Amino acid sequence: MEEFSPERLGRLSGMLKRRGVILPAFEIHGGTAGLYDFGPVGGRLRNKVNQTWINHWQSLGNVVEISCPTVTPYSVLEASGHVGEFSDFLIECKNCGEASRADHLIEDEYPNADSFAKNKLESLIKELQPQCPSCGDVNWANVEAQNLMFTTQIGAGNSGRQGFLRPETAQGMFTSFPSIYRHFRERLPFGAIQVGKGYRNEISPRQGMIRLREFNMAELEYFIDPEANVEHDFSSWKDEITLISEDAGEIKSTIENAVTNKIIRHPTVGYFMGKTLDFLVKVGIKVNYLRFRQHQSNEMAHYAQDCWDAEILGSYGWVECVGIAHRGCYDLEAHENATGHRLKAWRKFESPKVVETDGWTTDGSKTGPAFRALAGKVKLEVEGLPASTVFPTEVNVDGQVIQILEEHVKRVQITQNVTGEWYTPHVVEPAFGIDRIIWHILDHNYMELEKGGEEYARLTLPDDVAPIDVTILPLYEKDGMDELALEIHRNLCDKPGVFSVYDASGSIGRRYARADEVGVPYCLTVDQDSVSDGTITIRERDTGEQKRIKVEDLPF
Repeated sequence: MEEFSPERLGRLSGMLKRRGVILPAFEIHGGTAGLYDFGPVGGRLRNKVNQTWINHWQSLGNVVEISCPTVTPYSVLEASGHVGEFSDFLIECKNCGEASRADHLIEDEYPNADSFAKNKLESLIKELQPQCPSCGDVNWANVEAQNLMFTTQIGAGNSGRQGFLRPETAQGMFTSFPSIYRHFRERLPFGAIQVGKGYRNEISPRQGMIRLREFNMAELEYFIDPEANVEHDFSSWKDEITLISEDAGEIKSTIENAVTNKIIRHPTVGYFMGKTLDFLVKVGIKVNYLRFRQHQSNEMAHYAQDCWDAEILGSYGWVECVGIAHRGCYDLEAHENATGHRLKAWRKFESPKVVETDGWTTDGSKTGPAFRALAGKVKLEVEGLPASTVFPTEVNVDGQVIQILEEHVKRVQITQNVTGEWYTPHVVEPAFGIDRIIWHILDHNYMELEKGGEEYARLTLPDDVAPIDVTILPLYEKDGMDELALEIHRNLCDKPGVFSVYDASGSIGRRYARADEVGVPYCLTVDQDSVSDGTITIRERDTGEQKRIKVEDLPF
């Protein structure tokens, strides 16, 4: 791959726009930062990357695909922590009013500035006096936290309630856990995947497809028993890869050794790092421009026990494209506590245990009418009270002090043989930024060549993700060549999974160049001999090799 440069980036971006791969959204209205269109070619590319990703994870055999709404009620994202935690720090220029992300202003001096607290950011900005990207002034207001979720209203008029456009697909999979658990006959481990839109109201979108306000993402939530003996086969990944760990710094290691030495803290995280590596290479990411970086303790998400980013080197430097996080039991517990609905799995003991229970539960006939929607949460609080509790007493539910009377409760005193127990599963989550990955696929596979004294571009895309599978080229639109070419084109379009394009405009050399530019693996040329003997010329993109074959022998 050629050295990255601003000039090359400009030519690549221009080609992508010209050929309908990636375009600024709403451009005729002046465009909007952080919003892009996938054009006629890009839309197909995105779909093939998405499908390749789905197939990749479903090949594990215990992963299902679901689809959840992108509009999410306030209570869901409040329970998950996004209402309180999903923020970046912004700062406004007093001269022009432009808002910037505070950490972006000082990242040249402090590359890890996104982990800094508000006070530290304010202090460094005062010290360094960075210029406003819009007007060049250095007169800054105070740093403020800005929640990144887009707000909306669910329902009309006064009956509507606040909601958000989802910032991630994950929460729908957590709230759907009971259904997925039943689907797998209540046996862990298993996973759910989802591919779709996410939304984040970025303070200062930049770097093209790298930081967007509406983006395509793909996530796997893999539910595991935290006490189960986890064994994974790491034999597929014998080569050393670059790891940047919190404790050991930058090292070369196999995934298996990193797991054995506790650099990667959970085997399933390591296994999914290997599967992530396989996927990225399969879709066209160059392995020499790929590394995994462990989150520092001070930058870890509020829910994470461990997290590794797959970072890809491209025209914008090293960019995080995948996060593989051990989310623990945070999400399921949060939604269970918020709703009172059990989000647990059943663990069967090897042999029954004698368990004595001495405590309290609620009398549903009394607490239902008394507490209505809060009855489930009240029950959870009451069942956590010690046996010595004297009633009336008070419990705190969602910030409300609720008085529990003696008539609301029943004593529970049981000695029984217990065959198992309920527990909250842990979750390991690989989360993929599809747009960022697509950008790097294009960046890594864009080649600038010279042929016959002319410069032209070629995308060396793998067949799995090439947006157009084959281009049909009549040498001339006469003497039956165009009719035969169109017949072949229509027959190929009828085949599942094959996307064919008919191109009869310009010289054959120009048409080959156009096909190469958008990564078409094969071109089929129909000439005068084709009409008479049923043979055509098939040209392979990367080698330029051409051979004559019969139409019925086409590899599609």
